[in-house]
Amino acid sequence: MNKKLISSSSRRSKGSPAPVKHRPVRFTLQDPKACQVFIAGTFNDWHPSATPMVAVGDGHWIKTLELEPGMHEYLFVIDGRWLADPGSKITVPNPFGGINCCVHVR
Repeated sequence: MNKKLISSSSRRSKGSPAPVKHRPVRFTLQDPKACQVFIAGTFNDWHPSATPMVAVGDGHWIKTLELEPGMHEYLFVIDGRWLADPGSKITVPNPFGGINCCVHVR
């Protein structure tokens, strides 16, 4: 008798939710004076240096993140200064009197 062994971690029980499918979200910034750029937001507990962007030349910075569906707030941290994304179409007030940018992932 040949039985296939299946670990409990590879099985989903009948009432458990399906795994959340993350989607790629590309962030871009144009700032020729910037030396270091990071993204801080709800997706990384607002940690100012956890998510560095990549300089691709001529002051262009990019970063693609895999985010779960929903609304995510964020700001750029450019050379230590917290700044809004000038390309963001959605913003919300933050508790510090400024604004946070938002990206809606479907």
